[in-house]
Order: sequence, then structure tokens, then C-alpha cells
Amino acid sequence: MIERLTYRWQREMAEQGAAIAAGTLSPDEAYALKAFPPAFVDAVDAALKAYEQEIASLDSPTDKAVWVAVERVVRTLNGVDLDLGQHIETITREELSEYIEEVLAEAGIDVEALLERRGVDEAAGEWRDW
Repeated sequence: MIERLTYRWQREMAEQGAAIAAGTLSPDEAYALKAFPPAFVDAVDAALKAYEQEIASLDSPTDKAVWVAVERVVRTLNGVDLDLGQHIETITREELSEYIEEVLAEAGIDVEALLERRGVDEAAGEWRDW
């Protein structure tokens, strides 16, 4: 099973918080604490969890059903990013895009074929504002 990105973010935040408390890291160097505020992480986590569950619930995933789920999570992430201060930057954007496709692959969906049938390079690109 793939690890949800938000779990890694939470670990990084905890590690950096501990390092600040121990005096081994300056608050200015604690990128995770700035990049991933708790409200943002919680909202992204909820969106990704709902997406994972939606994909997992598809008995015989049709392209249409898959694309509906992908569109829903991407639009939800658009709203999270806009509402909570635009924290999705280049690296995070790439990681989220990869994660969306990894969830599909883990569900047994041939992602390359899915993208080819739609004529796109990545699943999130069509609806992504981040």
C-alpha cells in the first residue's frame, strides 16, 4: 500500500518541531512547518482519503468512473489550496499528481492506457489549478 503524502508531511513537521525544541534547527529553516500548516494537511488528507475510498469502491472501474473520481479530488485540492493560502507549489504539485496516479495503479488500473485513451500526459492536469 502506498503511503499518503500527508503522513510524510506530518512526520516532517513533527521532526522539525522536535529539532526546534531541541535547539538543533532554527525556526527559519523549518520548511515543513511553513509549507504544511495543520489545517492544510488535514484538508488534503481528507480529500486524499475520500479519493482512495472512491477508487477502491469501484468494482469494475470504467474510464468514466475513474475520471469522475480524479476530477473530484483535483477540484477539491484546488479549493483547499485556494482557501488555505496556496501551499501547493512545484514539488508538492508533482507529488500530488504522482499520488493520484499511484492510487489508480494500486487499484489495478493501467494508468498509461487510461491517460492514452484520454489523450493527456497526467491524470490531474486537466482540472488542476495548482
